[in-house]
Amino acid sequence: MDVKKVGIAIVVIFVLFFVISQPEQSADFVTGILEALADAAGALILFLRNLVA
Repeated sequence: MDVKKVGIAIVVIFVLFFVISQPEQSADFVTGILEALADAAGALILFLRNLVA
């Protein structure tokens, strides 16, 4: 088996275990990631607007 495939399988198993055993914390984690991405996108848009202006 390829090392990359084994690594991906381990990550998938860990994520599934985390989601099944702690669904509320998993949802909070995903929400936090999405909020961070939204903040980063907003900051990038603000930067580009100020760059053009």
